Amino acid sequence: MSITILTTIAVIVLLGKESFEFFKEVSVVSFLFGTNWSPLIPPHSFGVLPLVCGTMWIVLGSVLFAVPIGLLVAVYLSEYASDKVKSYLKPVLELLAGIPTVVYGYFALTFITPLMKWINPEIEVFNAASGAIVVGIMILPMIASLCDDAFSAVPGSIKQGGYALGANTFEVIKDILIPATKSRIGAATVLAVSRAIGETMAVTLAAGATARLTADPFVSIQTMTSFIVQVTMGDAPAGGIEYLSSFAVGTLLFLMTLVMNIIGNQWVFKSRIRVV
Repeated sequence: MSITILTTIAVIVLLGKESFEFFKEVSVVSFLFGTNWSPLIPPHSFGVLPLVCGTMWIVLGSVLFAVPIGLLVAVYLSEYASDKVKSYLKPVLELLAGIPTVVYGYFALTFITPLMKWINPEIEVFNAASGAIVVGIMILPMIASLCDDAFSAVPGSIKQGGYALGANTFEVIKDILIPATKSRIGAATVLAVSRAIGETMAVTLAAGATARLTADPFVSIQTMTSFIVQVTMGDAPAGGIEYLSSFAVGTLLFLMTLVMNIIGNQWVFKSRIRVV
């Protein structure tokens, strides 16, 4: 526990120190609300909104892909699957969760994107949609597992009461199971969002590195994490404003993830109180 606390403090101090140096030269307002991000090529511009936009494309797309499928998988495991089927599906979900993210990135680049280009040749090789789909596949096991745990925590007497009143399985799921666990489903979604926000390698390989403020999911974008990777690969001189910009982006990313984790943990805590 003490090592975790000390590590967290060290990260906060490092991010805060370097970000302070950055914001001595760039105003917070222009950083947060600027619409042009070009920190490595003169004339420099440090408006982070294109990176935030790219990150949100990945987050929203992956959640829209993963939450419905994950919920359906959890419902199937909880209410329909036999013990034999569960013994096969559970390891498959664990296997998906254990695959390295760089493998997911190459999967998006060599399978998902070519499939999308077969449907629409105008889609760019690197695009937000491919990144969102592959991140959705990555967070799918988390959502399915958390929702399955939530369904399992519902007392059997409640479901049996529904069956006793003449409800079928679908009605029990729709009117009893899901309403009783909506807080934990919401918490699973929030925790998955925080996981998607911090994803790096899969997004870097699938979505590209073009910082742009766009409403088109089929063009190349850049996320906050992929920019940090770009800087750490030697594209900026150490100690310069370009280098310091990665710490400012990292601080914003840290705060966004922290907020999402706090919200998710609060929902989990409240849902446990209700169940107890």
